[in-house]
Amino acid sequence: MTTDRGEMSELAENAWYTTEDVAAVLKVDPSSLRRWRTARPPQGPPFVHLSDRVTRYLGADVLAYLRRNRIDPTAA
Repeated sequence: MTTDRGEMSELAENAWYTTEDVAAVLKVDPSSLRRWRTARPPQGPPFVHLSDRVTRYLGADVLAYLRRNRIDPTAA
């Protein structure tokens, strides 16, 4: 769902998102996601390259990535 400011306010698990969409959710610059994809080994949420210029992220993968990387200070 897109807000008035053009940011994503939530991710649907079965929807596909652009680099810019995911960057808005994570509140990072799209270049960060591009850099994470080209890192060795790749970092960030799982992605699919549809072509050299088209990359998509599945909402469920982005949500799972956030859950895996969540740190709960009260659990320590």
